[in-house]
Amino acid sequence: MNRILVLGSINIDHSYELERIVRPGETVASSAYRTAWGGKGLNQAIALAKAGAETALAAQLSAADRPGLEMFCAPFGLDISRVRGLDCPSGHAIIQVESSGQNSIIIAAGANGMMEDATIAAIDEYGAGDILLLQNEINRMPEIIRRGKERGMTVALNPSPCSKEMLDWPLELVDIFILNETEGEYISGTSCVEEMLDILAAKFPAAGIVLTLGAQGSVYRRGEEEYRVAAMKVEAVDTTAAGDTYTGYFLAGISEGKAVREAMELATRAAAITVSRQGAAGSIPMAADLA
Repeated sequence: MNRILVLGSINIDHSYELERIVRPGETVASSAYRTAWGGKGLNQAIALAKAGAETALAAQLSAADRPGLEMFCAPFGLDISRVRGLDCPSGHAIIQVESSGQNSIIIAAGANGMMEDATIAAIDEYGAGDILLLQNEINRMPEIIRRGKERGMTVALNPSPCSKEMLDWPLELVDIFILNETEGEYISGTSCVEEMLDILAAKFPAAGIVLTLGAQGSVYRRGEEEYRVAAMKVEAVDTTAAGDTYTGYFLAGISEGKAVREAMELATRAAAITVSRQGAAGSIPMAADLA
């Protein structure tokens, strides 16, 4: 099994349950409110750890919040020794979850937008055969991508949330893209799924492209190799961590030497469980839940 380093964000999520997502100019009352640990880096690291992968998280948050993170992560077997506490606010997210299960999210970067050399240096503990998983909720991303490749790592990128700056990153160094339709459209310039796949495969011929399509399942393309896996039919309660679950379980499968289709099927089952539960990191299933 290859080791996996997630270099990414930690957020404290503030979630509000609503009949529907608030429109501009509206003020509405929520039917429920809760706080929870989240952030794409933490969510995906927990998904990897719950899937049984040897996973470490390198990240930053307020020093005052680190003891709470230690308590939260202890049951999952996630290595957070490279998570550093700083004298600044933690990142946080405001999440609206409507009755249909759809969500709308606002993120404040906090410590995630102040990445320090000492945090990024965690990459130097890894090398060929190891996987570096990245998202887009921290700064200094071009440097981080290059550093991972210099170490011979397999660089996997879930480019969320999308940003204009992202298009100037050294994306040609990425080995595995894990994208939803919005992210795929942002990079490819088209909303047509088949055109999207063609454009991405042509633009990044050496990379594996995983495109998640919600109720339409997921598809993988690398050169002439292509696999399609149907979604599982479940009643969606909260889709907040579905993509993070898919990403974590897919890469956990790859790190264990599973074939791509088998890893996709594993990720699909895990994501289906996640959307049937409330919350972000806490909704991600353990590997035993998939049995």
